Amino acid sequence: MRNFIKKRKIIISLIGLIGFALLVPPVRNYFVVNWTFRPVYLLALSFALAFFFTPIIRVIAIKMGVVDKPDARKVHLAPTPLWGGLGIFTAFSLVIIYNFDFSLPLKGVAIGGAILVAIGLLDDKFGLSAKIRILFQLLAAGIAIYTGARMTFLPDTLWGNALEITLSLIWFVGLTNAMNFLDGMDGLCSGLAAINAFFFGLAAVGTHQNFFMFISAALCGACLGFLPYNFRKGKSALIFLGDTGSTFLGFTLAGIALMGDWAKDNYVAVIVPIIIMAIPIFDMTLTTIMRIKEGKVKSFSEWLHFTGRDHFHHRVADMGLGKRRTVQVIHLIAVCLGINGFIIRIAGPVEGGLLLTETAILFILLSFIMIIVKNQYDYWAKIVSDLNLMAEKGKSPEKN
Repeated sequence: MRNFIKKRKIIISLIGLIGFALLVPPVRNYFVVNWTFRPVYLLALSFALAFFFTPIIRVIAIKMGVVDKPDARKVHLAPTPLWGGLGIFTAFSLVIIYNFDFSLPLKGVAIGGAILVAIGLLDDKFGLSAKIRILFQLLAAGIAIYTGARMTFLPDTLWGNALEITLSLIWFVGLTNAMNFLDGMDGLCSGLAAINAFFFGLAAVGTHQNFFMFISAALCGACLGFLPYNFRKGKSALIFLGDTGSTFLGFTLAGIALMGDWAKDNYVAVIVPIIIMAIPIFDMTLTTIMRIKEGKVKSFSEWLHFTGRDHFHHRVADMGLGKRRTVQVIHLIAVCLGINGFIIRIAGPVEGGLLLTETAILFILLSFIMIIVKNQYDYWAKIVSDLNLMAEKGKSPEKN
């Protein structure tokens, strides 16, 4: 065991040294000039920094008592430190600050993301109310929108601007919470964010938006650097993202989607960000509809406070796949959706329409699967509950 810990410390130190070596001006300047390899440089740098900082933050979280304890609605079995998202945020921020000139919209998204990280740190430590969290999410979104990270597809009129701002607020707050809701299994949220960022970068290449390709590469690398501590073969996670990480990732991905111009003379491609981010959007939408239909949620306040094991990843796991395979299946679906989004970007209107239809059919099938699995789960849960009730009353099933 000691040898294993010693080897792990050596690997962390070596990768950390590589990361700091990549920050040396001559190395950095080479990749700044050589744009072909710059995305690889940014990805490698953010990976190395996140890989180095995450175990340090883990020690700090343990010493400060920021630990997530198991309960009935959670799938982990041992107390696990939070604040893992701070490692991603630190690595991503250092790479962005050191390598980019900030545009005004990027400043807004960066400030909004920092606000959510600060609130996330407090929430993971003290447990803030849902109303306080949503208030600061609206503040962060408002700052990003004010600086120019917003939808711009309606006429430049009072009603057009008002509707764009409203939709942009819904987009930011919705995706921020959607990624938070998906942070329920080891590696799920961080791996999904890495995949989403990768395909945003790929789409940026197709639209000649090098700036967003570089930002996406940095975010993807930071997520990948955190992943070895959160998604381990045959072992539980060493650290969780916490609200610090999941809300930051959702907000930042939402900002990248709004800052970029993904259509570029192809009106069908406007939907590219929605397809890339389809899994968190799908999970939040269907889960909300099912909760309202079943009477579990009757107001916005109840929606904010409601927690349960009824999300997409829970239903997939209930099919008997297990936690690790469930995460892998969802990641594969995300890759397929990312490929669809990229192809739609370069396809013509007819081909793009067909791919949109295919994507819609996929989610209709997933919806049916979720509903069927839920019904089966509820059926067997009722049987087990009835048997337990009979046992408590001293009766046997055969006598009833």
